Amino acid sequence: MRVKNTTSNPLLALHRVGVLCGLAAGAWLGGAEAPTKLVSASLSPLSVSLCMVAGVFVARWTVPSVLQGSDALVADFQRTKHLIVWAVLAGALWAVANTLTIFAVRDVGLTIAFPLWNTNCLVGIFWGWLLFRELHGAPAKNYVKVLGGAAAILLAAFMLAWSSMETAVSATRVQALQGIVAALGASLVWGTMYVPYRKAYLSGMNPLSFVTVFTAGELGTMVLLAATSHGGIRLIMLQLRFARHQLFWLFLGGFCWVVGDLFQQYATKYIGIGRAIPLSNTNQLWGLAWGTLVFGELGAAKPASRWAVVAGSFIMLLGTLAISTSAAGADELRSTNRAILRECDRYSLNYQRVLASQTGHHVGASSVGGRRWWDYGILVVAIAVFGWLANGVVRPAVPMSPIWSSILVALLVLILLAGGWWLRKKA
Repeated sequence: MRVKNTTSNPLLALHRVGVLCGLAAGAWLGGAEAPTKLVSASLSPLSVSLCMVAGVFVARWTVPSVLQGSDALVADFQRTKHLIVWAVLAGALWAVANTLTIFAVRDVGLTIAFPLWNTNCLVGIFWGWLLFRELHGAPAKNYVKVLGGAAAILLAAFMLAWSSMETAVSATRVQALQGIVAALGASLVWGTMYVPYRKAYLSGMNPLSFVTVFTAGELGTMVLLAATSHGGIRLIMLQLRFARHQLFWLFLGGFCWVVGDLFQQYATKYIGIGRAIPLSNTNQLWGLAWGTLVFGELGAAKPASRWAVVAGSFIMLLGTLAISTSAAGADELRSTNRAILRECDRYSLNYQRVLASQTGHHVGASSVGGRRWWDYGILVVAIAVFGWLANGVVRPAVPMSPIWSSILVALLVLILLAGGWWLRKKA
């Protein structure tokens, strides 16, 4: 097989779709942190992580089944059986990273831990360049835009963290070291987690299919971590039993994460790891918006901290703009096609089908049957689970602004509707 001339490759036209998906991912991933603010600190990090993963599991089976039906999921995996193990591995990596972030937040606070684990964008850029030929053949200006944009977003993240240091939790030196190590460990694992993502989409897999098996790795890993932890699964179940009235918030956080992650998957598919991760890392800007506007975390901050917020936000926007305008040129697209060809040769895949999928056309998708009765059953079960958890839910006495929370929720819904419409139309 020969790689086509990509001067007018449709991948170039889909760059904007990938950018918008990356920004939408940042909004929803940042919003996913808000419900966890309403959970008591008495729950252990493993209990919190297990509940979030359970919520993720429910949502990740529900959303794909509703959007395309289980028959399409099965057909997708029949064509790419080798990706099952990669999807499970990606889910396991996510569960480990998510657990590490909760330990990091416990030991050094969200304001310090957040920018540390967001260094995963540097890890992702390296893996994308090394394994999938991202930026190979790109002009110098694109290297400057991607690397400079990622560096700007990281700088802004640390500025935003510094601005909110006054509200960070106090910790002993040992606790602080443990928290920093946990956050950096999460960065390494989360950056590496994108390797299976990119491998799947260079093989022509639909993101909606990938995440369903992905979640099996998440839940299985979390159950294993819980079972082997101090006190085992019995102690965690006991904690969750007494925290029954708070579990809804953790499941809600998991659901928001799924929406953000789906956008993130499409961003990875269309613009690669090196561009998708920095764009989705604008979640810190949204997390800051929730923290300051809704929960008043910077209410007593000094003027210098407030100016740091303004400057950090502006720098992050500049970094985002730089990456957004770094569309791949003809040489880089040819390099990407060589990576696609390599995957096709390795796993005996149909090159034309994979290339069509990569450019937003899922060949043969229309021949797959529609939704079955059990697809609607999955939706009913998911609604029942959330309804049961919402029954009797108690919100802790945490000061929050109902006006700003309503505005931010409305923005998330608007982003979801606009992003979903754009994806359906263009990809």
